[in-house]
Amino acid sequence: MQFKHPELLYALFLLLIPIIVHLFQLRKFQREAFTNVAFLKEAILQTRKSSQIKKWLILLTRMLLLAALVFAFAQPYTSKKSSFKTEKETVIYLDNSFSMQAKGPQGALLKRAVQDVISNIPEAENISLVTNNHVFKNTTIQAIKNDLLKLNYSATSLTSQAALLKSKTFFSKDQSSLKNLVFISDFQQDEDEFNIETDSLTQVHLVKLQAVNKNNITLEKGYLSETTANKMTLSVTLKNSGDAIDNLPISLFNNDTLIAKTSVTIKDEAETAFTLPTNQVINGKITIEDASLQFDNSLFFNINKASKINVLAINATDDDFLKRIYTEDEFNYLSTQEKQLNFNLINKQHLIVLNELDAVSTALASALKQFTNQGGSLIVIPSEAIQLNSYNQFLNQFGAQFSKLITLEKRITTINYSHPLYSNGVFEKQVKNFQYPKVSSYYGLRSNRASKALQLEDGKAFLAQSHRTFVFTSPLNSENSSFKSSPLIVPTLFNIGKQSFKTPQLYYTIGEENSFDVETQMQQDAVLSLVKESVNLIPRQQYFENKVVIKTSEEPSEAGIYTVMNKTEALKNVSFNFNRNESQLNYRDLSYLEGISQSDSITKIFDTIKSDTKINALWKWFVIFALALLIIEMLILKFFK
Repeated sequence: MQFKHPELLYALFLLLIPIIVHLFQLRKFQREAFTNVAFLKEAILQTRKSSQIKKWLILLTRMLLLAALVFAFAQPYTSKKSSFKTEKETVIYLDNSFSMQAKGPQGALLKRAVQDVISNIPEAENISLVTNNHVFKNTTIQAIKNDLLKLNYSATSLTSQAALLKSKTFFSKDQSSLKNLVFISDFQQDEDEFNIETDSLTQVHLVKLQAVNKNNITLEKGYLSETTANKMTLSVTLKNSGDAIDNLPISLFNNDTLIAKTSVTIKDEAETAFTLPTNQVINGKITIEDASLQFDNSLFFNINKASKINVLAINATDDDFLKRIYTEDEFNYLSTQEKQLNFNLINKQHLIVLNELDAVSTALASALKQFTNQGGSLIVIPSEAIQLNSYNQFLNQFGAQFSKLITLEKRITTINYSHPLYSNGVFEKQVKNFQYPKVSSYYGLRSNRASKALQLEDGKAFLAQSHRTFVFTSPLNSENSSFKSSPLIVPTLFNIGKQSFKTPQLYYTIGEENSFDVETQMQQDAVLSLVKESVNLIPRQQYFENKVVIKTSEEPSEAGIYTVMNKTEALKNVSFNFNRNESQLNYRDLSYLEGISQSDSITKIFDTIKSDTKINALWKWFVIFALALLIIEMLILKFFK
């Protein structure tokens, strides 16, 4: 037993007062003369004995009464730990990922967890609370109660291990404080291992919330599988993590208008398709009805009016192969001879091709440098008789230089499949044995920052990229190279053209690094914004001569169709969807963790924490004991004869 005010125990010396009063009473018995002495003697002895017992009982009760009052004012208590004057730290991780939309016994897991946290923590207790996208540090439930009640699901999710490490950073370095980490999650399976390093300073409490229904159907992805002059085929993939369903309706909307409906039978995975007209603007939404998770029941997409990419070829040789690749359905192809070049055309282009020029003039080099600085892309194809100094002065701006021409036949044998030109579905698999194109001569390339997309059999570069500049090390004419007749030329040059102006994709995923270009003319200090109903946000953007590059990641945070606005002018629509990683309701088995407090109830965990550091105040019992003694004393005085 411990005391909050032990100094008051000195008042126990007051117990001497009733002892002194009882031992030194001045009252004495008096003798009276009666005739029957024998009778009176017996009565006197009996009275003295009874009175002596009564005095000692009263003395005892008064001493106990006074002692009980002294103990009550000293405020005694008991505790499992010496925690009355020990600093306590509590950090709570509350998982608000989309998997917490699943229904538990008392409703959605996240909403129930918020209510339990609010009701189990004293309003004035200092805590830190961490979610996937919010941090409330050194605060109280009273201060953040409204924020918790409004807490929404996060498109950004942390792995269990990452969340654990993040939460631990909010503890102080004080080794004398009692630290409790309460980890509240459904513990959905992720790619990381979940290991908890136990120590004597931090007690980890895991609350695994259980979903009553683990069935969920997901609209996994949509893509254009086929495009012709008159129609497009939109393919949709669905996944199921529960029982098989025979007839699942799928609806397709353009804005708010239902334009198609179908149904599928799905066990684990299924695919269906919709036919759409070509060259029609569609603000699309695909929906299914599923009672489990809600965030993956809709898939937004956009088909905008096609934006053609401007390509300018500056030729010193035949350019028929470029015309066949940069066709008018997707490109605005313009061809000119070097001597006839109108420099005013350069800033209007997205891609410029130098097709086997012998030299690059100073004026052209300066214009092309400004063009690439403004976000334009450049392809350099050298001739067999280049002026080396002229080219190197030009290429030096991009961190590259040619060495002398090597007249030796080499095959193009290595494709960098991870290079952006070939990484997006160009090849179904890595090809190791195909008819390699050849070159009869090539230039050596010196560069410390260029990445090689294609390599010759000796490991030297055939096509290298430095920022937005693509450099071939060999002439592509038929006399020197068979590259023109190789299947590689089409995806290589076509993808360079497509990447020179990134038209918005069918949709983007929230939480990933996304980038797309918007062709517009901007006034100084003007900005583009993304608008959806009441949401109006300004994304990261970079302005160039003839376009604006927009980049998004965490924002926007809501799925839907957004309009790119230049003040009051609507330029195009862009769709964003939530990541589907949270859709699979597979959960971790935590039974392998030892020495960790685990429960499926937030209330039970907080009861455990309170019992570990609970202070049992005893002063009330001493007050009750004092009152009881007072009553006993009164009864002795009244009824003891």
